[in-house]
Amino acid sequence: MSDLYAVEFIDWGLVHETLLTNPGFLLGHASEMYRFTVHGVERSKSQPSLWAPVVFTFGHVDKKTCQMWVNKINSCLSLEIDRPKNLLVYVNPGSGKGNGYRTWESVAPIFSQAKVKTKVIVTERAGHAFVAMASITNRELNLYDGVVAVGGDGFFNEILNGILLSRHKAPYPPSPPDDDPTVETESDVLVHDPTITIVNPTVSNDDESPLIKKPPLSISQPINPSQDSEMSFPNERFRFGLIPSGSTDAIVICTTGVRDPMTSALQIILGKRVRLDIAQVVRWEKSHVSRNKPHVRYAASFAGYGFYGDVITESEKYRWMGPTRYDYAGTKVFLRHRSYEAKVAYMKAEPEKTNVGANARRIKAFWGLSKESERVVCRARCDICSTTSVGPQVEKPDPKQKSNWVSVKGRFLSIGAAVISCRNEKAPDGLVADAHLSDGFLHLVLIKECPRAFYLWHLTQLARKGGTPLNFDFVEHHKTTTFTFTSSGEESVWNVDGEILQAQKLSAQLFRGLISLFASGPET
Repeated sequence: MSDLYAVEFIDWGLVHETLLTNPGFLLGHASEMYRFTVHGVERSKSQPSLWAPVVFTFGHVDKKTCQMWVNKINSCLSLEIDRPKNLLVYVNPGSGKGNGYRTWESVAPIFSQAKVKTKVIVTERAGHAFVAMASITNRELNLYDGVVAVGGDGFFNEILNGILLSRHKAPYPPSPPDDDPTVETESDVLVHDPTITIVNPTVSNDDESPLIKKPPLSISQPINPSQDSEMSFPNERFRFGLIPSGSTDAIVICTTGVRDPMTSALQIILGKRVRLDIAQVVRWEKSHVSRNKPHVRYAASFAGYGFYGDVITESEKYRWMGPTRYDYAGTKVFLRHRSYEAKVAYMKAEPEKTNVGANARRIKAFWGLSKESERVVCRARCDICSTTSVGPQVEKPDPKQKSNWVSVKGRFLSIGAAVISCRNEKAPDGLVADAHLSDGFLHLVLIKECPRAFYLWHLTQLARKGGTPLNFDFVEHHKTTTFTFTSSGEESVWNVDGEILQAQKLSAQLFRGLISLFASGPET
């Protein structure tokens, strides 16, 4: 029953019966009788993460017998209480190659078959979904079991920020240290008040593109729509969904294992669930009162500076090229080979690993001589992600103790903070292969200044299945829960889930399992 989502009585007609006689020989015949169809899911034998709808037709000469079976199966399906009944759907018609609406039309019928009500809104402009989700009342949002984005990573980021910016309350991460004594740096004691946080609506580029404890809401607990009750996160009932129609779709690939709209749609109607870590990214600015003024953004996959920020900025000049503009912009930025002076400080979360002899190990790995242990990648029913239901398990060190911080200052080609592995078609293992959906860590990757040929070697390892892009002397990889960043120059552009964020001073912290997603995790 867990693989079925609908049953229909279709009255009198032909039923084609297929019998297996001898191996390799099929014999079929047809009979007229009363019929009913059962709709379910079939997994690909060659690619287990790929799901497809399958329909079985059953028949019987007695109409009451067919109706009895239909009623019985419907009764069993009604017991699947974790499945959505009512969803809010936002469609970005301009995502990817401009096929967002066609993507939704291709999967919409199975929502109707599964008796899932959908309110579909096709966005008309950039930032439309952000404004709509930021202004929707809790009373109205509580009418739905979740919100589904049909688009890419950037469009999902719009919806995510629209909801969390007005509903997630938590202390800000510490701001970067400042030599100016008049600047307030004890920001970790300031509680985020969504009603006063100023965030400009972002333009979605996804045409590619601690915790305050509250009692969890029981899945079976009824919602009274007449009360505008507070909706907080983590939230046991409300989930996010994503049907891929972008240029990269890294979030979908990491959470379902494939970049397939039908697979995502089937996992939504079957009520699959995974928890997803979310990073809170705060840009700090000086205001007229000489204290740090926070501007908050949330990221579900990645925040990157240097090379990553330059690529997203350069690509904006060539939007007419479609998704190929990222390849063109990436090539131009690589040839420019620009580095930036910056200071990064991160909280120690585990014993530091040295990178001595990384190039020697790289040569061994190239020739197949490496004997290092295999990576523990995230998968469906992952042991690492299932060690907790909500919130961090690793005890966070006191951010006010200087001994709990590690500072790195120098010139960097890029600085990346991965929430998940960020697997995609150009980086089959992702930026950090062993990053998990809900392990409670930000994976901080620092690429120090190095010759262009070495950086090319690093990038080619990213593009190779089984590559080891982190195994270089000029690459540092640290697991952390919080980090701060200060640029030494005036130009400072970050790429946050495919969106441009200009920030000379920035902090980020991770919230473990902050949201739930309609997904099952990738099958191995």
